[in-house]
Amino acid sequence: MSPDLVLAADCSTTAAKVVVWDMKGSAVAEGRAGYPLFVPAAGRGEQHPIDWWSALEKAIVAAVRQIDSRRLAALAITHQRETFVCLDDQGEPLRPAMLWLDARAHAEVAEFGDDHVHALTGKPPNTATSWYKLLWLKKHEPQVLRQTRWVTDVHAYLVHRLTGRWRTSYGSVDPLGLLDLKSFTLDEDLLAAVGLEAGQIPEIAPPGARLGVVRDEVASALGLPRGLPVIAGTGDGQAAGLGANVTAPGTAYLNLGTGMVSGTFSREYRYAREFRTMSGPIPGTYAPETFIGGGTFNINWFVERLAEIPSRPFGLDLGAESLLELAASKVAPGSEGLFAVPNLAGSLSPYWDPNARGVYFGLSPQHGKAHLYRALLEGLAFEQRLATNAAEPALGSPIVRFRLMGGGSRSALWRQIMADVLARPLEITREAETTCLGAAMLAAAGGGLFDGIVEAAEAMSGVAATCAPADATRALYARHYEVYRSLYPSLREAFAQLQALGTASSV
Repeated sequence: MSPDLVLAADCSTTAAKVVVWDMKGSAVAEGRAGYPLFVPAAGRGEQHPIDWWSALEKAIVAAVRQIDSRRLAALAITHQRETFVCLDDQGEPLRPAMLWLDARAHAEVAEFGDDHVHALTGKPPNTATSWYKLLWLKKHEPQVLRQTRWVTDVHAYLVHRLTGRWRTSYGSVDPLGLLDLKSFTLDEDLLAAVGLEAGQIPEIAPPGARLGVVRDEVASALGLPRGLPVIAGTGDGQAAGLGANVTAPGTAYLNLGTGMVSGTFSREYRYAREFRTMSGPIPGTYAPETFIGGGTFNINWFVERLAEIPSRPFGLDLGAESLLELAASKVAPGSEGLFAVPNLAGSLSPYWDPNARGVYFGLSPQHGKAHLYRALLEGLAFEQRLATNAAEPALGSPIVRFRLMGGGSRSALWRQIMADVLARPLEITREAETTCLGAAMLAAAGGGLFDGIVEAAEAMSGVAATCAPADATRALYARHYEVYRSLYPSLREAFAQLQALGTASSV
């Protein structure tokens, strides 16, 4: 039997999702297991790495149970980026992993974030980048770094559990902020600044490279075939772009997830404050990204804190979001002059301001929950337009279309609002698990089922539908956008004053 399937895992902020894919990009089996996120104090986020592995084990077993495992050609992993853990010489955590959303390193960003670090790494100074959190550890928990044998990203940790080897992808290390992006190699000065050496980072390989094989005892426990190759994956943002076949300039992916990430493709290294530059999923390329920290995070906040809609209201089999969307669809575009600035988690691109906070602007007596909800959807779209417009001049080519994915893409109302505000067509990806599909493409190419990564992306990707902007609404939103883009600059100083008062807690 010739292997004709690949297994891909997406280890996100909340769960491990495992999907078995065929070479047309169709899912043939799935498994999922969640894990907790801990918030030990305001502005912090941590997890126990063993929870990543336990969830991955469960998800693999559930997926593989549905197929003949002899058909598997390879395995690859994509994952939450910037999250890292310090391990001792036995591979055991010295403290919980620090997550991408952990914003404790404000002072380190202010002190060490400069133009040189930005030019070197492609990352504007911000609290998501792990290098600043390593600086925080050096100052506040120096004993951890003194005992550290390995600093690993999520990918490296899981690859070691699978193969016994300390290897990872440079697409996984890059988000930590430790790479010279021109050479895709570790920068010794950045490491030295936090008291580390290159030998404390697992060996780095390009995405799509073979890292090893699943250990026999692990394969037996998980139901995998012996000798299954493990292929170097990449971070979830880069994998999402590959899964959407964003392999040429002019097209950008837009992932409406917990955070909203949009990225495009470049063969040249470009950096600017308006976006962050990641290594691309195709070796030697780059993925310039905008990043809005609160996407569906804002929507979940609204549903949980403000909506006050009971489960199955009136006996209807509808969730709170469905009811809110129905109500919001009856509100005219523009929400009767109400604006929402969705910076509950601070502002990332293009302002990179952790002091920024959420705002409703223009409230009046006629506004109700439906207006508030629609304004929030519109605000997220305006924020994406702001980020895209700011980034485009430095990208080298305009973005003419977006490929849409993520949980938010299931909302017909939000899709249309996005298309109208961005004034560009949105192509909805065929597969809901587009990020996981990107990892599958790397597995398929690395496992020898295609001649290369681009060929795998072409064969396995697809568009299910297109959402075109409506001319009248697009023009209306263009006028509203002029008001929206003035709001943050008008409030920047007030946000800083609010933070100084100690009343604005970080997420």
